[in-house]
Amino acid sequence: ANLGVTQAGRIAFALGGGRINTDFIDNSAGVDCSDNEVNIKIALAAATASGKLTPKKRNTLLAAMTDDVAALVLEDNRLQALALSIATSGGPGAIPAYVRLIERLEETGDLDRRTEGLADSEIFARRAADGQGLTRPELAVLLSSAKLALQDAIEDSALPDDPVLEPVLLARFPAAMRKTYAAEIRGHRLRREMIATSLSNRIVNRLGMVHPFELAEEEGVGLAEVAAAFVVAERLFGLEALWREIDEAAMPEAARLALFDRLAAAVGNLMSDVLRTAAGKVEAGAMVGELGARVGVLIGGREELLSEEPRARSRALQQDFVAAGAPAALAARVAGLFDFDGAVGLAQAALATGVDTKLLTHAFADIGTRLGLDWAQGTAAHMSPSDVWERLLVSGLARDFQHMRIEFLRRLMRTPEGKADPRGSVAAWAERNARGVAQFRSMIARAEARPPVGAAMLAQIASQARNLLER
Repeated sequence: ANLGVTQAGRIAFALGGGRINTDFIDNSAGVDCSDNEVNIKIALAAATASGKLTPKKRNTLLAAMTDDVAALVLEDNRLQALALSIATSGGPGAIPAYVRLIERLEETGDLDRRTEGLADSEIFARRAADGQGLTRPELAVLLSSAKLALQDAIEDSALPDDPVLEPVLLARFPAAMRKTYAAEIRGHRLRREMIATSLSNRIVNRLGMVHPFELAEEEGVGLAEVAAAFVVAERLFGLEALWREIDEAAMPEAARLALFDRLAAAVGNLMSDVLRTAAGKVEAGAMVGELGARVGVLIGGREELLSEEPRARSRALQQDFVAAGAPAALAARVAGLFDFDGAVGLAQAALATGVDTKLLTHAFADIGTRLGLDWAQGTAAHMSPSDVWERLLVSGLARDFQHMRIEFLRRLMRTPEGKADPRGSVAAWAERNARGVAQFRSMIARAEARPPVGAAMLAQIASQARNLLER
């Protein structure tokens, strides 16, 4: 029942081992159903007013769509509950990230900690030290607040007007309406709000509540740009189908949660690539249209283009997933998504320089192999430190290792020789700078030989790599 248990009671129950949500999570299907009803009736009212639909046929159609609406509502709520389960699996190690999210939401006025019954940061820190993470009731509050903040940012931007998001709008309505009443749906007076709601739900449900806000901090962009980067990554890499397959495949739930968790990290890398490639100004539809074919070439040529270092990392991650009970094919697809970190930047560089995408990527891989940057980038990309600032640092370093190579290739491509033979130009550069390359490789070898690798070590490697590549 509504308000049958206080938030403090829910949290105490959860800390004692109980499984409980908040009222607004458990009752969200009713709210969602009402939203769907209003949105459907507004669209059909327009059809009725134009004479396209009679009142009698309208009522018959409404009754016939009952099961379809129920399916839409239940799927929304399933994904929301799944997002909470994934968030809960983060345990005490995730507390610093959630504390930073709480502080960020407080700073922007999107959350009142006291009103929502959230403890102060010191209490959360003590809880983490005792081996306990945030409870489902606490995470539910953050889930809701994160979605609302994202939704507001999207509504205040031009993103809902991008034609690439029209399928998101149509998907909010039962199949029986999508073709016959597509014009009424497109002209819906709540069109922008519906797109913003669907997109914010999908981002938080699939990526979790932390990733979007950390990406905004890491790249120095707004939440709307993060949302646009999500749209680009989702379309270019076929993520919707991959998420659905993980949802439906038979496997232990622990394995499913692990796949979703690492997939979210891989998608975060792809989104960072999008944001840097677009210099923080993402025009989602245009970017998908311009780069789709070239990214497709890289996806299709993965076996030909990938060097041994990322292959080894992917195999190790895949084996971890399979050991947890995940199907081998899905495990390979999720692990392999880390291999496409940098694909968007390479596709854009190929477009800008007019160089064949595969040739440019071979040159990119050559630099990584010659200098050991594949190892450095992969190490940074797969690290997940609990400290918020350290995590931001290693995420930024992963991007730096990638983009310093792309910028190096852009400079090489400015010469006729570079355009004609990218790999030959890389080899000639390496020969001219043989002493510097040897010194750098020596530093990489020392780092590889003395694990664990820390953020400070990677930062020093990045600094030296940048100096070398600018020669």
